[in-house]
Amino acid sequence: MDIGITVGDVRGPATLAEVIGQVQTAADAGFTTAWSAQAPGWDALTVLAVAGAQAPGIGVGTAVVPVAQRHPLVLASQALSVQAAVGDRFTLGIGAGIAMMVRSMFGLPTDRPARRMREYLSVLRPLLQGQTVSHRGETLTAVGAVDVAGVTPPPVLLAALGPAMLRVAGQCADGTITWMTGPRTLTDHIVPTIAAAATAGGRGMPRVVAGFLVCVTNDEAAARERVAGRFALAGQVPEYRAMLDREGAAGPGDVAVIGDEDSVARQLRRLADAGVTDLLASPVGSTDEQDRTTAVLAELARSARPTSAAPAR
Repeated sequence: MDIGITVGDVRGPATLAEVIGQVQTAADAGFTTAWSAQAPGWDALTVLAVAGAQAPGIGVGTAVVPVAQRHPLVLASQALSVQAAVGDRFTLGIGAGIAMMVRSMFGLPTDRPARRMREYLSVLRPLLQGQTVSHRGETLTAVGAVDVAGVTPPPVLLAALGPAMLRVAGQCADGTITWMTGPRTLTDHIVPTIAAAATAGGRGMPRVVAGFLVCVTNDEAAARERVAGRFALAGQVPEYRAMLDREGAAGPGDVAVIGDEDSVARQLRRLADAGVTDLLASPVGSTDEQDRTTAVLAELARSARPTSAAPAR
């Protein structure tokens, strides 16, 4: 299991120089990928193009960019530009977005999310391959091409939690990215559903990038209580709430990876055994706990990577 780490807005307010520093620090520590979420602040794609170009030896990826407000012609151009800037080390993670935010902030429709995403990917993937599209579909019109010479199309991962979206991810993307999803749900729901969809489509096993809050600490109970309070609103988002209910979890504190060094290592092994291919780790806690967490994750990341491995995806 590859181990990556979050950078940018998800870790708190930061200047561009600080985000560049976070990516460089992640590269120096041996992490596979530096992942950035699209938040109301920095544009994740632009930041990764700038930061990734200055930090060789580490993959960069979005986890994730909501697509409702980005036409596939626009996103394909942006994604290929990032890929060119970082030398083919970019992974494009996309998602439908949190429905209540898409409706309230952008006034855009959120009905039939899996149907919309399937159609979106049917246009985006050819555009990333340099093909011309002429699509006038049920939810999307796209006519044209994106001409970015000499760039390898990036892998595309789809944030998917429910069965319908997981089937889209397995059939139309290179894998999935999850959040607020515990080990039991990954084992019994996420991995088998996306794997079955990929197999049915004659495709290989997709990547499963599992996002977790991680804290190495001597006071597990207190850390889980802090996570529960800080991320309480996230636990009420319907998309995440459904995954917490599947897990039998009261809230985000129950699905975070928390404990001392040995406990965290055991929890991560359980994720690898479940079929998770990539850990997307977001350190939380006090400054000392975050430093301790990052050090433990970096050591695990280094030990998991062959010494002859090429730069991360």
